[in-house]
Amino acid sequence: MLNIKIKILDNRLVKDFSLPNYETIMSAGMDLRAMTENDFVLNPNEVRLIPTGFAMYIADPNVTALVVPRSGLGYKHGIVLSNLVGVIDADYQGQLMVPLWNHSTKPFTVRVGDRVAQMLFIPVLHPTFEITEEFSSPSARGTEGFGSTGNR
Repeated sequence: MLNIKIKILDNRLVKDFSLPNYETIMSAGMDLRAMTENDFVLNPNEVRLIPTGFAMYIADPNVTALVVPRSGLGYKHGIVLSNLVGVIDADYQGQLMVPLWNHSTKPFTVRVGDRVAQMLFIPVLHPTFEITEEFSSPSARGTEGFGSTGNR
């Protein structure tokens, strides 16, 4: 099990709320909270960078964290991440920030401590490239691209 050091930057995170954790035993992601000064309204088409109240240092070059939207916020309210997916590199030590985007037509209120995104830890491979003129065994797909496999 990987042990990741975190630094608390907003004491309300541990006093009034909880550190990122897995909500169920089979959850893939840990929820990240909006640790803003106050509640605020995210207007339609607005993007705001939201602090999470902590910094972490993964330190293992074979691991990265992905920050992704919470599916319920996206589906029900149109609240997603403006960068779609955030990548937290193993050597980053600053505060985790979440770029929330309201892509709906209605204002959305974000309250201090709301769970606004989720973070997943995944393995990282560091391949090297080898230049070749041809691939030794062509695949069934070959060079066919966008839409080539159809919808059904």
